[in-house]
Amino acid sequence: MLATALFDRPAFRTAVSHGIVLGSDGRKMSKSLRNYPDVSEVFDRDGSDAMRWFLMASPILRGGNLVVTEEGIRDSVRQVLLPLWSTYYFFTLYANSATGSEGGAAGYTAKPVTAERVPGLPALDRYLLARTHDLVATVTAQLDAYDISGACESVREHLDVLTNWYVRTQRDRFWAEDADAFDTLYTALETLTRVMAPLAPLLTEEVWRGLTGGRSVHLTDWPAASGAADGGDVVVDAALVRDDELVAAMDEVRAVVSSALALRKAHQLRVRQPLARLTVAVPDPAALADYVGLLTSELNVKAVDLVEADADASERFGITERLAVNARAAGPRLGRGVQAVIKAAKAGAWRRDDDGTVVVTTDAGDQPLLEAEYELTTVVGDAAGEHVAASVLPGGGFVVLDLALDDALRAEGYARDVIRDVQDARKAAGLEVSDRIALELDVPAEHVAAVETHRELIARETLALDVAVAAGDGERVVRVARR
Repeated sequence: MLATALFDRPAFRTAVSHGIVLGSDGRKMSKSLRNYPDVSEVFDRDGSDAMRWFLMASPILRGGNLVVTEEGIRDSVRQVLLPLWSTYYFFTLYANSATGSEGGAAGYTAKPVTAERVPGLPALDRYLLARTHDLVATVTAQLDAYDISGACESVREHLDVLTNWYVRTQRDRFWAEDADAFDTLYTALETLTRVMAPLAPLLTEEVWRGLTGGRSVHLTDWPAASGAADGGDVVVDAALVRDDELVAAMDEVRAVVSSALALRKAHQLRVRQPLARLTVAVPDPAALADYVGLLTSELNVKAVDLVEADADASERFGITERLAVNARAAGPRLGRGVQAVIKAAKAGAWRRDDDGTVVVTTDAGDQPLLEAEYELTTVVGDAAGEHVAASVLPGGGFVVLDLALDDALRAEGYARDVIRDVQDARKAAGLEVSDRIALELDVPAEHVAAVETHRELIARETLALDVAVAAGDGERVVRVARR
């Protein structure tokens, strides 16, 4: 009141209210009760950034209450801090192991991607840069609006894209010392650390200084984001080019991979076991045509069929839609007729018009429904066969995975299990990623043929110069030696 009376303006521009901090027992946190984790132990074990992130990402900054637990603090480490550090470690490991022009591990010095290089980059590189563009624009807007927990969630989602999609799918390019991959990951990491700097100041300082050799991430500029205040295009650092079409297509590819992996898990089929075929039914198959190879490698299937998600495809695989009418939402408008609409919907007496309107046919005639008055659920039937599993995609369409295994698929699956064991043995032996090895395998007699058939694959994937295979009586035995 005084500020308004004296200066004719508000005393403040923004007010942030918070909830109550509760102890692990659900009561208000109190020194006398000591119902909270020991702060010194948390800092020593998890670091202060973990505590900071836990608090800022919580609902307490939106007025909700917060129960402080050690498990919640460790989740901050597991979901955010470790993924960032692991990606940085991966980058430095492969960059430092890269060979120079004269041979030897001279290392590769990454440099920021320039705007001129972006159009010629592979699709995954351009996707990561476009997602980084969106991250900067989103987090800038969220922090300007004091939506700190929203900014934390945006960063966490981006880290999932960075680690569980880009790095995982492009690992072979780093092994092949692809300069575009190194420079793209460098650019994305450097920008990410600047975005995260206010939220995780200590870890981002360590990563940014390791990447750039600069003095401090906190002394550099925030990633440039400018644009029309009415929601127009946002221009972010020159290399971070906005590409909504590419992002939409790649996000759909990620949804396909996620759904298919869930089907594998539900039927206890490990990813190392190759399968024959995946059918993807989406509204626009052409948008995913360029990513068939990516789907094949990520899901370990021999073939991917893209089809349009129309009525014929749904009938072929037994995919149907179920209409559920919300009586509470539709009742005030339809009155007593809502019961007849619900009965007809359950009986399947409904259709979707060309404009998307859902119309239920009752004895009294056709009754169109408003969007808030119903819910459509896609139901997967058994029409496709015994050895087939299907799942609905969140954005529309569905995937169908052929689960049938023949001897050739089983043999390759066994060979890939051998590769996994050899990689574990390399790690246990303390070998570097570039070390060549001599490999000795003792496998059960019934699996010797499978290993011999895929000898070259095993040697290539494990950097084995020599592979000796012997029939054993018991479990598989792996022996590695540096060459």
